[in-house]
Amino acid sequence: MEQYLIKNTTIVNEGKQIQGDLLFKDGRIVKIGGIIEPKGNTHEIDGTGKHLIPGAIDDQVHFREPGLTHKANIASEARAAVAGGVTSFMEMPNTNPPVFTQELLENKYSIAGESSIANYSFFMGTSNDNLEEILKTNDKKNEVCGVKIFMGSSTGNLLVDNPLVLERVFEGSELLIATHCEEERIIKENLAAAIASGKTMDASWHPTIRNEEACFESSFRAIQYAKKYNTRLHILHISTAKELQLFTNMIPLKDKRITSEVCVHHLHFTSNDYAKLGNQIKCNPAIKAPENRDALWEALLDDRLDVIATDHAPHTWAEKQEDYLHAHAGLPLVQHSVLLMLHYVQQGKISLEKVVSKMSHAVADCFQIKERGYIREGYYADLVLVDLNKPSTVSKEKIHYKCGWSPLEGFQFPATINNTFVNGHLVYGNGSFDASQQGMRLQFER
Repeated sequence: MEQYLIKNTTIVNEGKQIQGDLLFKDGRIVKIGGIIEPKGNTHEIDGTGKHLIPGAIDDQVHFREPGLTHKANIASEARAAVAGGVTSFMEMPNTNPPVFTQELLENKYSIAGESSIANYSFFMGTSNDNLEEILKTNDKKNEVCGVKIFMGSSTGNLLVDNPLVLERVFEGSELLIATHCEEERIIKENLAAAIASGKTMDASWHPTIRNEEACFESSFRAIQYAKKYNTRLHILHISTAKELQLFTNMIPLKDKRITSEVCVHHLHFTSNDYAKLGNQIKCNPAIKAPENRDALWEALLDDRLDVIATDHAPHTWAEKQEDYLHAHAGLPLVQHSVLLMLHYVQQGKISLEKVVSKMSHAVADCFQIKERGYIREGYYADLVLVDLNKPSTVSKEKIHYKCGWSPLEGFQFPATINNTFVNGHLVYGNGSFDASQQGMRLQFER
């Protein structure tokens, strides 16, 4: 294994910034801070003027493999992730076939083991008909990130709307349960009313059809189940001001049984952006009115919202060009999430230390990930060297998503990702990849 020494950098970790060197060897961090003299065969990197942060951990992505690989695959999207400073990901079960059995779950791990240059974990999927398979995941609670429930509209039979099944899953799961919360009944009623109006619908109707009430009612119901059975619940992609009353900042994250996630697109876009971007920003739950974005920022900064993720969900350009009702919902974001948050650091909206906390530390704590998410001696060297003074612009030729487009095209970030290390291996440096080593399966301490 290789040994690296990063010299004269600013290390951002656990709420502090310190100047100094950092040494890592055999995939692990050996020494942090001060002046470190190299010994033996050491690769030195000059970190002068740059910041070293722990790699981001994205707890919600859709990499589309197996079955939907015309949109993306694990190899392509993992490359995009590390180019954006994301060193670990947790991927969702709505592939084809959906991950409804232990065999299908392990198949995805096998694919990632052969093709992902980022670290990885995969959620077990739920339906109204696979309770026995879901509960078998308890035997893998230290090897699987969690169980995913679509408590709202989804593709195929991924929607779990049988209350008896929901009760059994919340009662029986020993793993974290992650939920997509939108109430299907409300969505159907809103859609029927919109169609009955006879008006021509475009993407600007999306937050009306998938409105605040649909999100709140479903999130409230999930929390009721979790409280009844003391289940470890994590509600994904909070998008409304109303839902924020369901979460607290009065106890430390490590003690919370109910946690929440906000996604970068809900922090960046509002319903005003449909006029320009249309179906490009159609996603579920919908991007909503500006007052919701303002409330999300406030809750992120005061710790009612616990982690930042992407819900990276690539579709082909053709799939996004269909009429509103048929255009696929989802945005590709994993390559640009860290850079987007660094934009808000420059704007004075959030501190760099807080970004690191919400995209690395808090995700590791929330999911109880073993030896990752922090810059600590003995931890895996999942590290990102960023230049906060070198702007970069989103352009088609630099997009690594298989789908080849981004809703952020033309946007200039104030920073650049210089180097990304995964398990001490330089997988991305100055625009080039080294895929000679694959990432690792995440382990959990539960």
